[in-house]
Amino acid sequence: MSLLAVRLPPLGTVADVPTTRGPVHQSAEPDDSEVARRFADGDEQALAWAYERWAAQVHGMAVRAFGPGPDAEDVTQQTFISAWTGRSRYRPDQGPLPAWLVGVCRHKIADTWAKRERQRRSTEAAASEARSAPTADPGSELATEVADRVLLLGELNRIGQPQRSIIELAFFEDLTHAQIAARTGIPLGTVKSHIRRTLERLRDRLEVDGAALRS
Repeated sequence: MSLLAVRLPPLGTVADVPTTRGPVHQSAEPDDSEVARRFADGDEQALAWAYERWAAQVHGMAVRAFGPGPDAEDVTQQTFISAWTGRSRYRPDQGPLPAWLVGVCRHKIADTWAKRERQRRSTEAAASEARSAPTADPGSELATEVADRVLLLGELNRIGQPQRSIIELAFFEDLTHAQIAARTGIPLGTVKSHIRRTLERLRDRLEVDGAALRS
């Protein structure tokens, strides 16, 4: 079974996932060290147990960094996907699994802050281009291109996850649909439908907002 087939609980309920086992399952589930060993060995059941036990801790870190919302949920999801795909780097004898997950989460938080900063600089650069563009010919091709870029960046900031991350991977990192599915753990058909619907939404908004901006 591939990673894409592993069903993690919905992120919307991650804050409600307990970090310790309930008394009903305590006798049936292995202890944390056994979960860590099986995780490192590629046992997908261990991934589900790890998510059940430590997702709340990881999500709490993300919430402290970004506040509750899509970014925190995306960091939580990406932490477990990255930990699972990179499990060959984890050594149970060198430390507990939750501590390793915390380290992965810190990297994902840093990556998200860096992405936010790139988006901020891109938005500011596009806005600066729009302000400095010649005003004598507002219908010129350059003015139109700059205006559309400003609007596109603005619209991307409005859409939620995972649609925003999928569009960014497709258009800013030039990943194929299959590569996006592998990177995010989202089924290929879902990736394609998200891209199609998001592009339709962006097209409609750009037509309306773009006409207003250039009028």
